[in-house]
Amino acid sequence: MGHEMTHGITDATAKLRYRGESGGLNEATSDIFGTVVEWYAHNRSDTPDYLFSDRSTPPWLRRFDQPSRDGRSPDCWSPEVRRMDPHQSSGVGNHWFYLASEGSGRKVLNGTAYNSPTCDGSSVTGIGNEKAAKIWYRALTIYTTSTTDYHEAREATLDAARDLYGTRSEEYRTVAQAWSAVDVG
Repeated sequence: MGHEMTHGITDATAKLRYRGESGGLNEATSDIFGTVVEWYAHNRSDTPDYLFSDRSTPPWLRRFDQPSRDGRSPDCWSPEVRRMDPHQSSGVGNHWFYLASEGSGRKVLNGTAYNSPTCDGSSVTGIGNEKAAKIWYRALTIYTTSTTDYHEAREATLDAARDLYGTRSEEYRTVAQAWSAVDVG
């Protein structure tokens, strides 16, 4: 439900078009906030995780730690992302959110194993999904337009991190590192 309701928030704020990279950002935004709702609710019958629609087959529809595990979504940005269906091109934004939240590498969270490699071989230390979500929301509602692409989303989230935490903060550095880690620099 959080995913679908977020489409309404996106439509009322940034109005991200549902094609090209802005379509991927639209879908990623809904995936991100659907997941944040799950973590916030901490429902015992649906343990919070970074698996979007984890009750589907294979046991998830999209993974945040390694989107390519679905066989279609990219972990990293490339020019081909512009031509993908938004449900697949959302992988870049989802991967960024996971890296900004939890960092890179192998870990187990709430009983679910994750392995989030970076596209540039770097190591990222996360700032937690609450801070990453605040940054994404501010970027969405203040700096994002209907045609924002991934490179512009990077700038929008850096502007949001600056507003919320300052340019010398761990949060600002992590936002930049996570975008570099998905090849958006």
